[in-house]
Amino acid sequence: MKKVTAAIIKDKNRLLIAKRHSKDPLGGKWEFPGGKIEPGETPEECLAREIKEELGVEVKIGLFYDDNVYSSQDHDIHLLFYWAEVTNGELIPVVHDDLKWTTIEELANFDFAPADIPIVKRLMKEDI
Repeated sequence: MKKVTAAIIKDKNRLLIAKRHSKDPLGGKWEFPGGKIEPGETPEECLAREIKEELGVEVKIGLFYDDNVYSSQDHDIHLLFYWAEVTNGELIPVVHDDLKWTTIEELANFDFAPADIPIVKRLMKEDI
């Protein structure tokens, strides 16, 4: 099972979501950005590296939020979600078609990748 990290990047009352590239698997779906943990990396190190590569910014990784195991025909992933905040740089969608700051209430308006949906539902139930 692959271990994957995802960042719930918060700025005031908004969260950053990313639209998967149209040529990717699940292209056009929204997600919390992140990526696969490489051998020898901690989840936090992975997430900081992936966000720098995918969004061009440095982030401070915060507390672990939740996890989800997602199974598809192709693979099983264990997705680890962490809070994060941008500390340096300008957001650039390097591997995504779009980036959007949204409120928790607005998350329901987006078509999320299946592995992110349980986390979206949990976020929408909580007063964060």
